[in-house]
Amino acid sequence: MSTKMKIVITGALGNIGKTLTEQLVANGHDVIGIGHKPENKEQIESIGAKSLIGSVEDKEFLMKAFENADVVFTMVPPNYSTSNSRDYYNLIGKNYFEAIKQSNVKRVVNVSSWGAHLPNGTGFISGAHDVEKLLDQLEDVSITHLRSGFIYYNLFRFVDIIKNTGMIISNYGGDDKLVLTSTDDIADAAFEEIEKSEKIGIHIRYIASDDRTANEVAKALGDAIGKTDLKWKTITNDELETIMQQQNLSEDVITNTIELHTSIHDGKMREDYDLQKAIPTGKVKLEDFSKEFAKVYNQA
Repeated sequence: MSTKMKIVITGALGNIGKTLTEQLVANGHDVIGIGHKPENKEQIESIGAKSLIGSVEDKEFLMKAFENADVVFTMVPPNYSTSNSRDYYNLIGKNYFEAIKQSNVKRVVNVSSWGAHLPNGTGFISGAHDVEKLLDQLEDVSITHLRSGFIYYNLFRFVDIIKNTGMIISNYGGDDKLVLTSTDDIADAAFEEIEKSEKIGIHIRYIASDDRTANEVAKALGDAIGKTDLKWKTITNDELETIMQQQNLSEDVITNTIELHTSIHDGKMREDYDLQKAIPTGKVKLEDFSKEFAKVYNQA
């Protein structure tokens, strides 16, 4: 096995963090998992890691958590209650920057996103851009940004829409191309990056599991749930805004969602992915995820 390291995992019980923590523990590393709630302690320790309970919004907590770590795995946990998503991303990014700088950590693996090359125009992803730029200011640190595509799990949001309307509805669709990513493939990539030594500086790695059009996504999901004629209907931004307002979603969520989807529709989200000639290397293909989607759909 590789040299034993002290590794701190933020979001240790998340879809990425839990799998990653299990992999690192199995490989003999000293893993510290960060959880937000007191009840997370037992769950983290049950998979063989040490636990620290606190918030990534607490800079002092992070400074202590990162002390003497060889590697830190960072991600920004979702926050659906914030009134300004970009400010929230910046708060977490600044906390990570200060804590890493203070604790003298030399290797960082950070979960980011496709579209993070752009400072604006990508909705929530603009926050991921800001976090990258904050961490890029660290000196004498080896940092790898793992830029995932559209996370498969986000397709679960269409379950209710399909049940209520018999179709997928959004302000992107048709032949719009989606770089699709499984959280398992992100965890595998993070494990690889943590295990290998990387030279000082900034590194970017795209994590793609599949690359398909919205129509192909609708076909695969439809076949899996027994609706072989499932269609993906594209509506206007104004129409989507009205639907989201009826769901009592916040202005922040509505504005960022519409902007994010628009950047998928016009291709801006994936322009750097294509420029770097990135290709899907992940193991979880659309048809694999469709089986998981069908289970969730049938239980809803």
